[in-house]
Amino acid sequence: MLSAVEQKRIYVSRSTNAQKKSQFGQFLTPEKIAKFMASLFPAANGICRLLDAGAGIGSLSVAFIERWRAGGLHFKSVELNAFEIDRALHDFLFQSFEKYKDFSNFEVNIRSHDFIYAATESLSNSLFSEAPIYYTHAILNPPYKKISSNSAYRLALRSVGIETVNLYSAFVALAVAQAAPGGQIVAIIPRSFCNGPYYRPFRDFIFERTAIRHMHLFKSRTKAFKDDKVLQENVIIRIERGGQQGPVTITTSTDDSFTDLATHEHSFDRIVFPGDPERFIHVPTTTEKSAIELSPAVRYSLADLGIKVSTGPVVDFRLKEHLRDMPEKGAVPLVYPGHLSINGTMWPVPGLKKPNAILRNEATEKWLYPNGFYCAVRRFSSKEEKRRVVASVVEPSAFGDHTVLGFENHINLFHMNKRGLPELLARGLAVFLNTTAVDESFRRFNGHTQVNATDLKLMKYPSREALIELGKWAKQHSEITQEMMDEQLGKLTT
Repeated sequence: MLSAVEQKRIYVSRSTNAQKKSQFGQFLTPEKIAKFMASLFPAANGICRLLDAGAGIGSLSVAFIERWRAGGLHFKSVELNAFEIDRALHDFLFQSFEKYKDFSNFEVNIRSHDFIYAATESLSNSLFSEAPIYYTHAILNPPYKKISSNSAYRLALRSVGIETVNLYSAFVALAVAQAAPGGQIVAIIPRSFCNGPYYRPFRDFIFERTAIRHMHLFKSRTKAFKDDKVLQENVIIRIERGGQQGPVTITTSTDDSFTDLATHEHSFDRIVFPGDPERFIHVPTTTEKSAIELSPAVRYSLADLGIKVSTGPVVDFRLKEHLRDMPEKGAVPLVYPGHLSINGTMWPVPGLKKPNAILRNEATEKWLYPNGFYCAVRRFSSKEEKRRVVASVVEPSAFGDHTVLGFENHINLFHMNKRGLPELLARGLAVFLNTTAVDESFRRFNGHTQVNATDLKLMKYPSREALIELGKWAKQHSEITQEMMDEQLGKLTT
């Protein structure tokens, strides 16, 4: 049966235009992923009340039902609520469940209602709302689409205590809110919820109500939804409503074939580090601790070091009238990632396709920094790039006699109260951030191409003295390789 559903999925995916996929945030679940997700539910019996919100053509529900019919789950009966707002998919949904229509212990209710409005209305216990359904199980591939801060969705979610920025996290939060005690939820979602300040309320919501039991990470960003050309790090997560948090099973595979499936178990304090105020979710891929975790020298916060990190304050499209392609009288350097490399600073850069300068006047003065040594990290790595964290040293000599600089918004800047760093500290910080150990550690909680200042703020660093020693070492070498930086980090002892 699943092969027939899979044929329908491929047909729908290929025949649906990109605009509609974007409108609905709609990426249908491949057969192998659906089967894997269904396999994650623990053995259970009794009556199953199953939720499939954003059901698409029913791939996930069918995988769940097939496992039940094959004896993998021991329910007396299954009652399915399948929400799908795209009515064009309803015929496919009905066809997917046609095989089960004669089973007296299976009931399906296909609903065209908007799941967010239906669920929030039910949870609000208003006079006209339906009685809440508390699901024992939920299997989800929710839509991937941002929610604007003043939208009707945002207001509806706030009415039931959910604050989040994307439809996928909204669907998961509503599934949790509608789950019965002990309810099991399995979802495939982007990994972006694991870190960043915008998803902090969502993480808090999940931690307060559920226990994380299982997370699966795809090593390739291109394979999970390859038919739709989705470039996104996805995780499959199983959470239990009201569960007592214990160890978490972490599985990994390169792609949806699962041929190289690896399984490890980790204590929860390796998933969410104790004392982390942002409660970032780390996904360790081996049982061994990372080089950063093991190093006794890497244990200081930026506050301990007297250093701050901020996003570059110049948002170019807001100051467009003040930007200049090349330097001119009354203008000062404007630094973009394209001016920086691991080898130093080059300014101006003709043909950069970005402005090289910004006028210094009343409108721009508050966004400018004194010229000096800074450590800069690009906020966005390219999709093909191997490294997530790429650091550079901003060198004041590159800007001639200019006394102030503008830093564009695609740069994260390490500074001391909006002033430059001592040269050796800036150089040592760049060496540390460019090590393989830092990049690997960063990837354990960051699943997208963006590097936020908050991410960098919450990392641990070597001592100020150790960073200065790294800076001295860097100045002694005209050319530094990755191997040299990694080896030097391993020599730190304090």
